[in-house]
Amino acid sequence: MVTILIIGLLIPLLGTMLGSAFVFLMKDEMSELLQKFLLGFASGVMVAASVWSLLIPAMDMGSGSGGWTVVPAAVGFLMGMGFLLLVDCLTPHLHIGTERPEGIRSHLSRTMMLVLAVTIHNLPEGMAVGVVFAGADSGVTNISLASAFAVALGIAIQNIPEGAIISMPMRAAGNSRWRSFLIGSLSGVVEPVGAVAILMLASSLVPVLPYMLAFAAGAMLYVVVEELIPEASSGQHSNLNTIGFAIGFVLMMVLDVVMG
Repeated sequence: MVTILIIGLLIPLLGTMLGSAFVFLMKDEMSELLQKFLLGFASGVMVAASVWSLLIPAMDMGSGSGGWTVVPAAVGFLMGMGFLLLVDCLTPHLHIGTERPEGIRSHLSRTMMLVLAVTIHNLPEGMAVGVVFAGADSGVTNISLASAFAVALGIAIQNIPEGAIISMPMRAAGNSRWRSFLIGSLSGVVEPVGAVAILMLASSLVPVLPYMLAFAAGAMLYVVVEELIPEASSGQHSNLNTIGFAIGFVLMMVLDVVMG
């Protein structure tokens, strides 16, 4: 079982590394049109995972509580949103394609602030993977091990374009291919680290598991609403974002139903 858990927790990181490796295959910077499509795709995967794999199981765990069923999901969701809002406001970071840093003032390099921006993005994904595996391992939820793997696989798939979106601009900014690959790959390390932390915490706090499921959903949707959709919808050809969102949403929905 331990080996299975390790494999499941590492799957999203492998997706990031695979996407970062595109820097060895592509000579030019990723086109804006492709980037918009991939951002929409990532948004669709994260929204579907938040609903089917996190919020619905959180409410199902309290199915015998009548109208109070929704309370843990609602409270956990708002706490997840609030947590990411706090992290976003306090952590110095710089989004790709922008010149003005966000968060508290610092003397960090541009590269480091870009990495921190992606780390904020990847943290809730790692939390989501950790909590669904905790739910599957606890035996008190309707989350199966196959469903947990579906979440890990879905996040890994959307991490592939994310890895490319990080490494390609790094290369275009003058970094070597290997440095760009390493920076892109390291941005995904926070996912297994966050997943292990949540898994260890949840295994000893089963009664709060529905709150943790909803917390991860809120954190992921904060990233979608605050970062991914605005970036993908700005400028021209925003319809590519919509198409990507639809494909990502349906893919994650199908994975959850078929593997769950």
